[in-house]
Amino acid sequence: MYLYLWFILIYAFLGWCAEVAYAAVNTGKFVNRGFLNGAVCPIYGVGAVIIIAFLTPLRENIFLLFLGSVLLTSALEWFTGWAFNKIFSHKWWDYSDLPFNIGGYTCLKFSLMWGLVCLLVMNVIHPIIQNLVLLVDIRVGQIILIIFYTYLAIDIVATVQPIFKLSKQLKQINRMAAKMRNLSDYIRRENFIVKYPIYGKNRGIKN
Repeated sequence: MYLYLWFILIYAFLGWCAEVAYAAVNTGKFVNRGFLNGAVCPIYGVGAVIIIAFLTPLRENIFLLFLGSVLLTSALEWFTGWAFNKIFSHKWWDYSDLPFNIGGYTCLKFSLMWGLVCLLVMNVIHPIIQNLVLLVDIRVGQIILIIFYTYLAIDIVATVQPIFKLSKQLKQINRMAAKMRNLSDYIRRENFIVKYPIYGKNRGIKN
C-alpha cells in the first residue's frame, strides 16, 4: 500500500504534466488541464496503479500487456467521464467528433495511445520510479505522503464544492427553462385554438 500511494501521486503529477504539454502544443499557451487546482490528475495515478497491479504478470508478453492496457484504461476513462458527467452535469472531455467513440467518453484513437503509453510505463518508466521510491527512507516517505494527501484532500474539497454549487444552479436554471418552454407552448397552443377553433374541435380540445 505504501508503494501504491507513492505511485498514485507520482503518476498523477506526470499525467498532469502530459496533459499540460499536450494542451500547450495544441493551443500554444499554458492551460491547467487538471480537474483540481493543484498540479495533479488523479485519474492518471489511479490508472497507473490499476495497470501495475493487474498487468505486471503480463509484462513479458507485449501483445497481452498492450491489449490489457487498452481495455483497462478505456474502461477507466469511460467510467470516469460518465461518472463526472452524472455528478457534475458537465463533460470534462468529449470525443464525440472522433470515430469509434463510446458516448464521447472514450475512443479508439486514444485507447490505442494509452496502450502504447502503458507499454512505455511498464517497461521503461515504472522500474525507474519504483527504484527511486525505494531509496526514500520509509519514515520520511510516510511523512511526505501524509503532507501530500492532506493537501490533495483540501484541494478536492476546495474544487468540488463550488462545482457542486454551480451544478445545482444549472439544474435549477434548466428546470426553470423547461417550465418556461412548457408555458410558452401552452400559450401558443391556446392562442392557436382560439384563432382556429375548428382545430380544437377536430383534436377533441375544449377551449
